Amino acid sequence: MTFGLFGAAAVLGISAVGSAIGLALAGQATIGAWKRCYMSNKPAPFILVAFAGAPLTQTIYGFLLMNAMLASQKSDWFLLGVGLVCSLGIAASAIAQGAAGAAGSDSLAETGKGFSQYITVVGLCETVALFVMVFGLISV
Repeated sequence: MTFGLFGAAAVLGISAVGSAIGLALAGQATIGAWKRCYMSNKPAPFILVAFAGAPLTQTIYGFLLMNAMLASQKSDWFLLGVGLVCSLGIAASAIAQGAAGAAGSDSLAETGKGFSQYITVVGLCETVALFVMVFGLISV
């Protein structure tokens, strides 16, 4: 059971690392965008928080998959593989989402336009993590 437990822990831990990286990318860009607004005496749009915080959900997906893995009766090696592979997919999604959110924050703060288009791209990055989580849940 040791390897299966490691896989369950990995899916949460690696997903959370991806979320942290994505949050850092989007958060830095959001703060920079707000700074430029303040320097130009423009209102700083609070809606940019949606871009900055979007990668956080991948940690939740890792947690949900971890719980399913802990209840699973599948082999240790299978759970280890599922945990490592799914966590990498979820983490990559969070990092991509952070990069997309960074661009969205920058663009929206500068132009004041395009929120729906920018958040759509952020949502597409989210979809990868959702697919990985759902397929992982089905497999365990």
